[in-house]
Amino acid sequence: MNITIKRAYDASSSEDGYRVLVDRLWPRGVKKEQFEINEWCKDITPSTELRQWFNHDPDRFAEFSTKYQHELSQSDAPRQLLERTHGYDMLTLVYAAKDPMINHAAVLKSYLVNLR
Repeated sequence: MNITIKRAYDASSSEDGYRVLVDRLWPRGVKKEQFEINEWCKDITPSTELRQWFNHDPDRFAEFSTKYQHELSQSDAPRQLLERTHGYDMLTLVYAAKDPMINHAAVLKSYLVNLR
């Protein structure tokens, strides 16, 4: 299975496979009935405290990544997500952050790839 990330504001595609919203908060301006996701997995997101501390500050990204990976390692949610999506060719992690490189979904993708 390939794993990719995609902004919540980008159009969904049949190539996205299993789409999982990986934000703790619902994306602003996105209507639930028009949003194509298979599930909303809040359990796999950074803790509220970590998310607020990071505040999308590029200077804090390296430390945020380490702390978030530690949170993920203390949870069964990543492994459970991989089990639920077993059999799909593609897993798309959907997020709302503006920066495609400096966000929790990029860290989560890397963690899941290594966990497989």
